[in-house]
Amino acid sequence: MGIQTNLDAIVVGSGPNGLAAAITLQREGLQVLLLEAKGTIGGGMRTAELTLPDFRHDVCSAVHPMAAASPFLRSLPLNEHGLEYLHPEVLAAHPFDDGTAAALYQSLDETAAGLGNDGESYRRLFEPLVENWPLIDAHVLGPMLKIPRHPLALAQFGLKSLQSGKQVAEHFRSEAARGLWAGMVAHSMIPLESLTSSAIGFVLTIAGHRSGWPIPKGGSQSIADAMDNYFRSLGGTVRTNTAVAALTDLPESKAILFDTSAKQLLQICGDRLSPLYRRQLGRHKYGMGVFKVDWALSEPVPFQ
Repeated sequence: MGIQTNLDAIVVGSGPNGLAAAITLQREGLQVLLLEAKGTIGGGMRTAELTLPDFRHDVCSAVHPMAAASPFLRSLPLNEHGLEYLHPEVLAAHPFDDGTAAALYQSLDETAAGLGNDGESYRRLFEPLVENWPLIDAHVLGPMLKIPRHPLALAQFGLKSLQSGKQVAEHFRSEAARGLWAGMVAHSMIPLESLTSSAIGFVLTIAGHRSGWPIPKGGSQSIADAMDNYFRSLGGTVRTNTAVAALTDLPESKAILFDTSAKQLLQICGDRLSPLYRRQLGRHKYGMGVFKVDWALSEPVPFQ
């Protein structure tokens, strides 16, 4: 690669965390270089023609409740750089064998109304959390390095989130409410019986009631492209098709940040890391694999 001088920081990897780090540093007036091994930026926020020409599919992520809920992303003028969200009427649904489905709507009232006798239990569980979310979202979704201004609201969320998904499910009696809740908790990718497995269920549900589960128009790549455009507008530099195999591949800078896998980090700079950290990276276990099927459709899906 060509040598770029006067760099304050290099960010290796252009997933959402790498882009966020690069933008944060560049906004502070530092000179940042963002490197990506693949031909397009975005990490899990990539969109490509995976089936037929002109059919664009999200390679990984597709629906983005956390993008709309993120205090950091909300602070960026991404709409000025091409990002537009589409908001579906039904955010998520859990289907059952008899053809019915329990649905999550942005309206808490509408969601509760669809849960029959469990509607009031749902309301009691979620209404205080949804109302207090703006007071604590920066603490829940960011580094908790400051004394919270609303400790009672944070404690209320924390105590509920310490429970397992199965414990919270005991608030409900109907198959509809339990099924919808199980679908939320399943995003944690850990057993529903495990403590704290309810946390991601609470966050996703609250995010849905506060800001929806939007889909970026044009696919997930639109989020990455908007972040890329904003970063460049601040004076940042991006290089794609630039694989980093070792620290010696990088130009001189004051700091290097990595948005890579544990194995990639160990390969690139293992000799510069402490023995303890090297062992921890080497023992890192990846989560279960996920499969998806991409369809090129001749007409809209006839959802019930």
